[in-house]
Amino acid sequence: MTRIDFYTLAADSSGDRFIFTCRLLERIRAEGLRALVYCPESEWARHLDRLLWTFREDGFLPHGLVGQVDAEFTPVLIGADPRPPVPTEVLVNLALTPPDDLSPFARVCEPLDQTPSVLEAGRARYRHYRQLGHPLEHHQVRL
Repeated sequence: MTRIDFYTLAADSSGDRFIFTCRLLERIRAEGLRALVYCPESEWARHLDRLLWTFREDGFLPHGLVGQVDAEFTPVLIGADPRPPVPTEVLVNLALTPPDDLSPFARVCEPLDQTPSVLEAGRARYRHYRQLGHPLEHHQVRL
């Protein structure tokens, strides 16, 4: 069964869930895993794409928007569809709703910041996953 990890940024964090997602993707890639960032809002997807190009001065995280890169050779994909175009171990969910099918993934990451709508939607997803019997972990994060 897919493991779900919730990451809640502390109120005094210096970044938001998009900045944290960049760091999380670095850790996922350091483990040699592929990731799909489910981002149904095109504005959010473009924002994350730009951040991944600029958030580190001394490094680069290979990534691209689904449909604009060769998915086979791109270890981090950003897409509006939670179904991975290639086998992918980790889904990072930036949507406010849970994806319908978690079976393609070993792990789902749910980054949350202190935005009220994001927190409330995160609580609803937590309850949803718990009702489905998924193993849940919660992590407090400070940037």
